[in-house]
Amino acid sequence: MLPIPEFFTLVVGRGEGKKKLTAFDSALLDAGVGNMNLLRVSSVLPPRCVFQTSLKMPFGSLLPIAYGSITSDVPGEIISASIGVGIPKDAESFGMIFEFSGFCSGAEAAAKVEEMVREAFEMRSLALHDVRVKAIDHVVRECGTVFAGCPLFFPLKS
Repeated sequence: MLPIPEFFTLVVGRGEGKKKLTAFDSALLDAGVGNMNLLRVSSVLPPRCVFQTSLKMPFGSLLPIAYGSITSDVPGEIISASIGVGIPKDAESFGMIFEFSGFCSGAEAAAKVEEMVREAFEMRSLALHDVRVKAIDHVVRECGTVFAGCPLFFPLKS
């Protein structure tokens, strides 16, 4: 069995590139996760997972992360991404993570994610303590990407 992450944070980034993949890479760098190996996970926040304001991991680390992103090569187009986490009232219970990306403002993306988090808690009959949301938007210049993620990580060993 794999260990259960103890910490989480929320990250967002935007980037431009000449190609879609380099724009995505630029957004990862802007979000602070570009020099790690991302392991995409779905939507469950582990029990007792504690929010951290920043992420410090060695380069090349394997990083479980729930994320949403969108890339566009249409100059002038507005793109956005948002990540939201629902934190349960019962610390022994689990939380929920949702992401959204689309052609709208960051505020609209944030509202959609918060709505999804609240709905997921209702569907599971879980008591919600708090919702944390982070969003970003970007007006495409050449080829742009926005990225929003919830890294799940462990304490660094000394």
